[in-house]
Amino acid sequence: MVEVGGFPIIWHIMKIYAAHGVTDFVICLGYKGYVIKEFFANYFLHSADVTIDLSRNAMEVHQAKCEPWKVTLVETGAEAQTGGRLRAVRSHLDDEPFCFTYGDGVADIDVTAELAFHRAHGRKATIAAVAPPGRFGALEFDGDKVVDFKEKPAGDGGLINGGFFVLDPSVIDLIPCAGTIWESGPLETLARQGELVAFRHSGFWQPMDTLRDKQLLDRLWAEGSAPWKCW
Repeated sequence: MVEVGGFPIIWHIMKIYAAHGVTDFVICLGYKGYVIKEFFANYFLHSADVTIDLSRNAMEVHQAKCEPWKVTLVETGAEAQTGGRLRAVRSHLDDEPFCFTYGDGVADIDVTAELAFHRAHGRKATIAAVAPPGRFGALEFDGDKVVDFKEKPAGDGGLINGGFFVLDPSVIDLIPCAGTIWESGPLETLARQGELVAFRHSGFWQPMDTLRDKQLLDRLWAEGSAPWKCW
């Protein structure tokens, strides 16, 4: 629930999906899941003008804003691992391919194209492959004199798990228990079986793992130049 631009990072992720027509969400709750429940239960209060009459315990909402979303909030356990959380929400999924992502990164990914790519290749799982952003500044020298300082370019050509998946429901059968780590168990099995296909995303991708990451996202949002804002 860490905020960027006054809204939780999960809201930004959901807005990305909604811009591509994905509006039915299932959120896996863990530690302090009630905070997420309270956010969505009182969603309109974050963007609407209200008059609260304390004498009558009444509230009038003015110009309420809403989202065309259906949000299912599922308690998956405070100690569950990434795979275990996915396993816990199986009953809330239908038999169609679905999108699966983490709650800590944003991208200007073309979700529509990734869904089409998944349906076209016919395998069980699609993973967004991205170039990791540079973490440190690069110095440019003239002898021992520093003549320029630049942000390190993204990665070294290697691609990593970008956290935006499209999955067939059958992959959940590869998750035996709540303690299963999605990345080191089921994903490895899918790769060995030839059922994991990469959707290469060459655009913007940024996790929010550190304070520096958050500050970068805050700055991009404040400047009106957030690449992931496709809505």
